[in-house]
Amino acid sequence: MEDLFATRDALAVAELVRSRQIGVREVLDATLARLREANVELNAITDFYEDELLGKSIAAAGDGPFHGIPFVVKQLMADCAGTPTTVGSRFFAKEPVALHDSAAVARMRRAGLVIAGRSNTSEFGLAPTTEPAFGGATVNPWRADLSPGGSSGGSAAVVAARALPMAHATDGGGSIRIPASLCGLFGLKPSRGRISLAPIGETLAGAGAQLCVSISVRDSAALLEALAGGEPGDPYRAPEAEGSFLEATRRSPARLRIAFLRKPVGWETMDPALVAAVEQAAKRLEVLGHHVEEAVPDYDPVATGIAFGTVMCANTFTNIQVRANGRVPGPGDLEPVTQLYAEQGGRISAHDYIRAVQTFHRTGRQLGAFFERFDILLSPTIARPSLPLGTVRMDGTLEEYEAGLAPMVAFTSVCNAAGVPAMSVPLEWTEDGLPIGMHFVARYGAEATLLSLAAQLEQAHPWRERWPGRVT
Repeated sequence: MEDLFATRDALAVAELVRSRQIGVREVLDATLARLREANVELNAITDFYEDELLGKSIAAAGDGPFHGIPFVVKQLMADCAGTPTTVGSRFFAKEPVALHDSAAVARMRRAGLVIAGRSNTSEFGLAPTTEPAFGGATVNPWRADLSPGGSSGGSAAVVAARALPMAHATDGGGSIRIPASLCGLFGLKPSRGRISLAPIGETLAGAGAQLCVSISVRDSAALLEALAGGEPGDPYRAPEAEGSFLEATRRSPARLRIAFLRKPVGWETMDPALVAAVEQAAKRLEVLGHHVEEAVPDYDPVATGIAFGTVMCANTFTNIQVRANGRVPGPGDLEPVTQLYAEQGGRISAHDYIRAVQTFHRTGRQLGAFFERFDILLSPTIARPSLPLGTVRMDGTLEEYEAGLAPMVAFTSVCNAAGVPAMSVPLEWTEDGLPIGMHFVARYGAEATLLSLAAQLEQAHPWRERWPGRVT
């Protein structure tokens, strides 16, 4: 049982449970022991479920595709009945517990997942690392001086360490894909409106999404299938998928028209190691029979970045006001950058916010036109090969924070603005053996295309047995 998830994904272990080769409680006890052991070094899990709460999770797990698989839910954008959602903040750590599950969490339970805890996140998910002042930094299992990325770094760290086969993750500017890249995992950000955020209507003007990080493509596909669909009153709803997402992983894609980038749009240069990695990935795709050429989408990255700042600041201010329910943060309750973002957000006019949302929509139309010519856009996931702890500071000035942020979201955030699906695939590696995620973007609603391509790459260039402590 010790190496249950070393190479088996969640669907494989669920099949062992279904065939009664192992029991639900046996899997859960072994997993919790492994999680607790790993957490001593990683600091990735903020709360472990115990006693009555854990018993309720077991009882609530349905007979779905993941029956009996332990799971952790990030402390952001998802409520689990019986526990508070801290959003990584000291100020909200003593909030009343949630009375109800979020819609997506309820679907997770129906899919058979046994929620066993909550995973660490940066405060309000603002940083592309996971080093909150409340609870402390999560460590990348590949190397103790590195961050696993963020803001879903807690989930990514435990999956990279093979303590779990997959874990909940959210993405407002890259927070599924960034930690997937830095931890050697698969991470898919779905299209806007593919998975309901109920009971909230939206997050970050429609930029927010949720799913998971996983060791296999098919686990992400099966979870997407289980969580996809709207709830009454949702402001966005992605188009109905043509067939099963899981089935898409079982077939090779048609010959795809793939464009690739040697550097972020608007940048002059990029790390030569990353240029070499994306060129190598392009060659791999050509060998698989796809048409590959260099091409740059036509959108304004500066305007999109400014719009993102406006939306993030305004949402930070408003979310604190709403969640605080009349309480006022005192000294030390919020991290300095969060406080600065909130103060700036309180000064943003309705006119400025509307212009930012219009910029999101214009960017979406520009990417939409690009995807009339191409099926896929390829690049590295992030514009740096690794992320040492302390690189992105939440305890300094906005200028310092934004300088650390820029290379982390240079490829990812435009997908959130436009609402299109995108994924990070652990396809390349640095000379010293660290993972380099490759970023693939598709047109709105085309998750099946991405999943089919990812499964093809997974078969051609397997990564599951390449993990910290067992690098092959």
